Amino acid sequence: MSQINIAIFGIGNVGSTLITQITDFNKKSSSKQLNIFCIANSTLALFQNETTGSWSADFENQAHPYTLDDIYAYAKKLKQQQESNHDGESSFIAVDVTASPQFVENYVSLIENGFHIVTANKIANTRSYDFYKALRTSLKQHNKKFLYETNVGAGLPIIETIKSLYDSGEEIHKIRGIFSGSLSYLFNTFSAEDKSFSDILLEADALGLTEPDAREDLSGKDVARKLLILGREVGLTKEFDDVKVQSLVPKSLNGTTTLPQFRESVKTLDAIFENSKSQLGANEVLRHVGELDLKTQQLEVKLVQESKHTALGQTQGADAVFEIYTDSYGDHPLVIQGAGAGKAVTARGVLSDILKITTSLN
Repeated sequence: MSQINIAIFGIGNVGSTLITQITDFNKKSSSKQLNIFCIANSTLALFQNETTGSWSADFENQAHPYTLDDIYAYAKKLKQQQESNHDGESSFIAVDVTASPQFVENYVSLIENGFHIVTANKIANTRSYDFYKALRTSLKQHNKKFLYETNVGAGLPIIETIKSLYDSGEEIHKIRGIFSGSLSYLFNTFSAEDKSFSDILLEADALGLTEPDAREDLSGKDVARKLLILGREVGLTKEFDDVKVQSLVPKSLNGTTTLPQFRESVKTLDAIFENSKSQLGANEVLRHVGELDLKTQQLEVKLVQESKHTALGQTQGADAVFEIYTDSYGDHPLVIQGAGAGKAVTARGVLSDILKITTSLN
């Protein structure tokens, strides 16, 4: 049986939750054990032979500067040790739970040094199409796996489902959905309750649903990245700039406006969204939607007036929901819905990807 060794890069909310979930998994599983041999952030690393108990306390006290070469050298020694002990073949997985544009530059090096990759980081799949292709060429050359289910929909099986449909020859016509948990909460609440948009935005911030700068959510760029990832899964060779994005941030609050200035002026959003709400029909709600049309090859992110009777119109809370229109499903799309954000569901999705690789190796 293959020995599974994991290096985790990123110890924020998702990374620390993932470490806890792997620890719990190991306690419950008699057939598989996942060995975390390295925990690292952007500057410091803690190796397995340096731990005494609590990883967080050990990291604070004993983590030290590192390079990837240090990790490769440690992995090489670990592989030799495990295989000399007849513990089976050693396999290595690098887990990226950062949001770092810089760290994805290391993916090809990791692959060349024997690592499979699991990532929650969307950057690698939304960079230039040339980078996207080069990464997959390297994976093929070195027979390594790259899984990233949590790039879209956190723990929901969106990418896996779409990839399976596409690979089986199913004709996919359109993918439409609410991709953002924060924007789902904002417009579900705003459409249903008599509250100002700015008050709901403050609520979402207090609940930890929005980014520290809510303009990152309202810009629609994160939804555009997720839409681009799905587009590339079904064969489109689009670039990020090809996605048509309706920003919900007025120009007066963008550009040189600082975060404190934005927060002080957030009530200026109220009139804008009250106007949108006033135009709704009796059975309509506002929804922030990403839409991919395979016939026209158009990708668009926008605020829409949605019927209350559709899957998108019936969402509540911070749920994500996706409609997949195909030949086989006809006018009744395949619908996938559930929690679209949160550290626990995202970490669980990352762990699921790790276990998929583990299963394929044994």
